[in-house]
Amino acid sequence: MIAIHTKSGHFAPGWVAYCHENDIAFKEVDCFTSDIIQQLRGCTALLWHWPHHDYRAQLFARQLIASVEEMGLLVFPNTATCWHYDDKVGQKYLLEAIDAPLIPTFVFYDRRSALEWIEETTFPKVWKLRGGAGSQNVHLVRSRQAARKIVKRSFGSGWNNSRFHAFRDRIWHFRRDRALGTFLNIGRGAARIVFPRKETVSSVKQSGYVYFQEFVPNNTFDIRIQVIGNRAFGLKRFVRSGDFRASGSGQLEYDPCQLPLECVEIAFDVCGQLNAQSLAFDFVVKSGRYLIVEISYAFPASFYSPCPGYWDSSLNWQAGPITPERFILEDVLHALDGGLSDVG
Repeated sequence: MIAIHTKSGHFAPGWVAYCHENDIAFKEVDCFTSDIIQQLRGCTALLWHWPHHDYRAQLFARQLIASVEEMGLLVFPNTATCWHYDDKVGQKYLLEAIDAPLIPTFVFYDRRSALEWIEETTFPKVWKLRGGAGSQNVHLVRSRQAARKIVKRSFGSGWNNSRFHAFRDRIWHFRRDRALGTFLNIGRGAARIVFPRKETVSSVKQSGYVYFQEFVPNNTFDIRIQVIGNRAFGLKRFVRSGDFRASGSGQLEYDPCQLPLECVEIAFDVCGQLNAQSLAFDFVVKSGRYLIVEISYAFPASFYSPCPGYWDSSLNWQAGPITPERFILEDVLHALDGGLSDVG
């Protein structure tokens, strides 16, 4: 029997529906309860899609997954897939260790080393906090003076997740769409500044480090490739007007002819080296070569629904609907021993 955390996450409804449709025995569990280990006794697998913005999951998800693996259960996401999730610092070391084509990335843990590097490097650079998605906590640093201010705060008062990021995004989307819905979202964003979500106020302050990446100019888009097992699919995301970031723009192209096979090959290769069940890759092009910006195991399943198909690991195109949550569950079932391995 497989266990599915059904209290949160984008994938749980699809997993549950698949089990009902295919007569797969499953058990609903709650990973946030103190007796979760007891709940999992007698199960063969655990599926739990935990998002980066869930501050409670960030406290213990990785530790619970490692513990459940010690019980002999197959877990999605497993440790190899998620330990570096929403951790750009961890991803830097991981991708460098396997010699993946990562954008040059620099991390410092003391003010002096950071300031010395600032005097020697060129600008602009991209500054990021280790966590955040949708272009959150990402800024273009155009000068040494601006970089010094970031270093001073990084080793001083530190950084909290900004309450204003989502509000600015809502304004940008209204300017783009000029629709009633996006206009009303501005009001909702303003309310969140005054009455922030619990996860915002509960997030841990970031300090004691500073992280920069090389800025790659003249990119009008980035490439997002998602790998699940032996399938890869993706999309092109266009950069926002007057900005350098594509993430969160909402301007997307799903035509597979617009997606470089070089990115697909890199994504398959990195997933294989890391023994990852599923990873999303963001790429930009520099001097004709595609480089990884960051990786992530989690994503909204509906984000990929318009994709017309996927590449298999031999780079053969397979046309058909994209249902990421079902792909994941099928891979879990095939990895289990016994009769379940023939399902799907």
